[in-house]
Amino acid sequence: MVLRYRFFGVFGSRGRKLSHYTPPGYSQVISTEEVKKFCIQCLQKVGAQLKHATALSDVLVAGDYRGHYSHGLNRLEMYVQDIQKGVCSTDLEPTIVKETVSTALVDGKNVLGPVVGNFSMETAIKKANETGIAFVTSFGSNHFGIAGWYSLMALQQGLIGLAFTNTSPLVFPTRSRRLAVGTNPITLAAPGKVPEDHFVLDMATSAVALGKIEMSRRRGIEIPKGWGADTDGKTSVDPNLVMTKGGLMPLGGEEENSGYKGYGLGMLVEILCGIIADAAFGPNIRRWLSTDKPANLGQSFLAIDPKAFAPGFEQRLSEYVNLMRNLPPNLTLNLRCPLDPSEVIKCLELCLRTTLFTFRGDLYRQKEGVAVGLSVFLIVVKLFMHSVETSRQWNIVE
Repeated sequence: MVLRYRFFGVFGSRGRKLSHYTPPGYSQVISTEEVKKFCIQCLQKVGAQLKHATALSDVLVAGDYRGHYSHGLNRLEMYVQDIQKGVCSTDLEPTIVKETVSTALVDGKNVLGPVVGNFSMETAIKKANETGIAFVTSFGSNHFGIAGWYSLMALQQGLIGLAFTNTSPLVFPTRSRRLAVGTNPITLAAPGKVPEDHFVLDMATSAVALGKIEMSRRRGIEIPKGWGADTDGKTSVDPNLVMTKGGLMPLGGEEENSGYKGYGLGMLVEILCGIIADAAFGPNIRRWLSTDKPANLGQSFLAIDPKAFAPGFEQRLSEYVNLMRNLPPNLTLNLRCPLDPSEVIKCLELCLRTTLFTFRGDLYRQKEGVAVGLSVFLIVVKLFMHSVETSRQWNIVE
């Protein structure tokens, strides 16, 4: 019996009914606290401090909650291996090495990326509250999970937040056969008058995040054309070929589809991260999943207080968002803006209310392997299996 749950009768803001949501390929139900506990135990087992492990577990679980499955628990082994191989520090803390009233340069001390990211954005928020705008950049960092986590930190304080990071070279620049640009995400979060009108953009400057290729590979399915390329930089739908010998395409895909714009955006992020912070940059960053040297990633964080500018920002943003929502659709689906209530976000709200977390079957098996390797116990809570009434309530289906 394969357990799934469906959340029926979901309504978005302003009464718009959303489609039924069943997370694709999900088969395990587990307590949210158990998921975080598992992550923390794995990280502590290899030497991470409790507060560092907790910071990472929060970001990973948030990644899955928000629908960024490629940056959730899918990434746990990478952090574990970096610590095991000695290329990620466990006993240091980020420090400010240079600052003004509205800027700061942070030495990440090569600790876990979310620790550096939290410290840097907290610094930016503090300075923005004092000066109206702040820009903080860091070097000596590592993969920090979903970039949107950090822009949302600013949003929760009523600020506009932006965050950027460079990554290992995973993308073929337009007309090149060498991987030389990272997936280099861009995120911006801005507060509307009400939470339903907040704007949150979190996107890679590659066609997709690498994790989506990994997930397709594990599931044995082809990827859409324009996502990845073979060893010569030519588009390929074979996820195994893309993962082992090729790489990703820039946002837009091939040149005739304006892939050069994604290439340019990737370079923009690199300038704001690796180059401005004197971190590793471009093809100089270590290869993906390589543990031969520290990643030394560059990351940047911007916090802006809209009250330092024209009054009424939140009202105007809400007006703008709703103008976009109410445009006539070209098909039968309603328009959405970034962070509009969607099936994934409603699933998140359900998880938060019930303290349950759902695992895809393939991801659960992957985590079982990690648990065995580290002698950590992973508990699967097979809730609802024997309760007919509860099964009906939560729409457990075979």
